[in-house]
Amino acid sequence: MKKFKVFYQENNKEIPVRENTKSMFIESSDKPSVLRYLESKNYNVEYVQEMTEEYLNFEKKSSDFKMVKING
Repeated sequence: MKKFKVFYQENNKEIPVRENTKSMFIESSDKPSVLRYLESKNYNVEYVQEMTEEYLNFEKKSSDFKMVKING
């Protein structure tokens, strides 16, 4: 399974503002599966980045780190 970091705005009807960008972490088999999962949300997805193991280990140090696992 691959790990992805998703940068998004919570409302896809508003103009994106960098200060309002949030991120989430998703574990899935591939990027298209992540995008299908996100379609059901009301998010303005800015970027989906596949994470290296080193990058993932860095992010895990954050107190608010949470990985969402999806099938696909």
